[in-house]
Amino acid sequence: MELVVATKNKKKLEEIKVILSGLKLKIGSLADCKKNIRIVENGKTFRENAAKKAVKAAAVTGKLTLGEDSGLCVNALSGVPGIYSSRFSGKNKSDAQNNLKLLKLLKDFPLGKRKAHYVCAVALADKSGLLGVVEGKCFGRIDFSTKGSNGFGYDPLFLIPKYNKTFGQLSEKIKHKMSHRYHALKKARKLIEKYIVKQVAS
Repeated sequence: MELVVATKNKKKLEEIKVILSGLKLKIGSLADCKKNIRIVENGKTFRENAAKKAVKAAAVTGKLTLGEDSGLCVNALSGVPGIYSSRFSGKNKSDAQNNLKLLKLLKDFPLGKRKAHYVCAVALADKSGLLGVVEGKCFGRIDFSTKGSNGFGYDPLFLIPKYNKTFGQLSEKIKHKMSHRYHALKKARKLIEKYIVKQVAS
């Protein structure tokens, strides 16, 4: 059985593959799809965007599809950048530019006022429609400068107090056991396993 991840982000795909390892699935992405699938992320929540991705891609591919939407929410900024995390500094801007904009907005805030959390919503769908949506979170703070080169997005700024290191500094092994994506995919894994059992039985 094949699972299509509704993304063209290679780093995100690899992270999902690692966390879902062990499932009897061939995991691919939209980059492997011959058809051009355009998904407009205009939902008001992570869950809405994840569902849109999963349902649209499943309808086109006819396969079990995982839609994922995630982002960073900063308390002092009333949850910003939130669902706009990837395009925080403009539609075609880089992770580095997004991080720089965030640092500028928080320049006058002490560490105690820099609480933030990552959110990840994961939706599953097949050609018949949406199967379910789950969510995971990870809590930390925003550091005063980028540190480390692991991960992507805001990882070099996302400080985990327990380790006093950012996701950019922590190993993948540690990150993949505590991240927002891990918590969401752990729940999604159960949905996928139930789906596989149902398909085999039918």
